[in-house]
Amino acid sequence: MPQHHSGQERFGLSVALTTPFDENGNIDFGRAVAHARWCLENGCSSVTLFGTTGEGASIADAERGVLIDALVAGRVPASAIVAGVMENSIADACRQAVEALQRGCKSILLAPPSYYKNLSDDGLFAWFSAVFNGLGAAARGIILYNIPSVTAVELSVDLVSRLRAAFGAVIAGVKDSSGNWGYTEKLLAAHKDIAILIGDERDLAAGVRLGGQGAISGMANLVPHRMLPMVYDGRDDAELVAAVRELLTYPVTPAVKAMLARRTKDQAWRRVRAPLVALDDADFDAISRVFDRLNMAKAA
Repeated sequence: MPQHHSGQERFGLSVALTTPFDENGNIDFGRAVAHARWCLENGCSSVTLFGTTGEGASIADAERGVLIDALVAGRVPASAIVAGVMENSIADACRQAVEALQRGCKSILLAPPSYYKNLSDDGLFAWFSAVFNGLGAAARGIILYNIPSVTAVELSVDLVSRLRAAFGAVIAGVKDSSGNWGYTEKLLAAHKDIAILIGDERDLAAGVRLGGQGAISGMANLVPHRMLPMVYDGRDDAELVAAVRELLTYPVTPAVKAMLARRTKDQAWRRVRAPLVALDDADFDAISRVFDRLNMAKAA
């Protein structure tokens, strides 16, 4: 595994794993295990569950541990699993994080509370502090999740500094899905001694060149091997960036699932949970042409 400047193992590429559902809307554990293993065998260093691409906000508490256990039973090591936590309640966030950490998961991708808007750094600091204190001795491997397009809450660079000053090594990194290059530059300038992960593939190569340690990426469901030069060498890939731009003209998670259905030739991957809606056949055909231009079929 390539090393980064401090000599530690770098984070690398984690797939923001899409969650497959059966015809009744239940998690399809067999497909999930097979897909997670394919991603790890094709260049990913870990899988991230329950994130934005994984429809994490639509996954019930009772399903989370069952999916982690299914992956581990299917020879996906817990040490290669990142568990997303997106909750408003401090107690719920603690419970979900503890459940994953006790199973040996690598990290927790922790989003801020998102129901309340116009939150202050003081309020966010108090919320994160309460979660970390609630985790107690179990607290480790926390990746702060900045995705204001979804949460409407930005994690300021100053807030990250305050949390690191208070909680030290508990905070392993930040996933920056802001798509705001100015913010990304400031975050890397202040905190590249931890794992800064670029969530927007359009900025990935440039972020790695400035010290970013990799990505948690929806595109890794589709072309993980192709992403490795971006993740480890900061090498630009104009074709992949163009495909991401096209994908972003559709609802992102249904579009990633449509492209995965194309890659695997398995229409079951098109299923999403309400309130999301699967792409219709016309959009599926259009997104399939994006897939074909990337020559993803050869990687299947």
